[in-house]
Amino acid sequence: MHNWFECKVSYEKMMENGMQKKVTEPYLVDALSFTEAEARIIEEIRPFITGEFVVTDIKRARLSELFFNESGDRFYRIKVQFITLDEKSGAEKKTSAQMLAQASTLKEAINVLDEGMKGTMADYVIASVAETAIMDVFPFSAEKIPTVKSEEELIAEEKA
Repeated sequence: MHNWFECKVSYEKMMENGMQKKVTEPYLVDALSFTEAEARIIEEIRPFITGEFVVTDIKRARLSELFFNESGDRFYRIKVQFITLDEKSGAEKKTSAQMLAQASTLKEAINVLDEGMKGTMADYVIASVAETAIMDVFPFSAEKIPTVKSEEELIAEEKA
């Protein structure tokens, strides 16, 4: 299970006309805590931003699923309602879930969601689709975890 955090980063951006403008951009980070989310967003965006930047806000993003699409350049928030039957009363019950799909257009976002939900046995209805301001998503990657070295390894490195 992923814990997604929406982190807003504020910095001076060079515009096309050569002027500097202060912008605040949201990013999505997979982390275990608010502290880890802040550390990860700083690590992830440092290579892309020149000058100073500040993480101005971090909030938990309640997302059930993310669907990536390499050709997409935007992120769409899709509200999906799963339809279940109440066995006692026989009435339909709708349970909402928020999902994020990477796509270039709204129509493509729906196709990305449908493709990702192909193996799902549950019936669902798309309640809403909206483009988000999210600039990029940084999923957890085991390769980026810094390895902790023992004292013996550190001493051996110093001698070499």
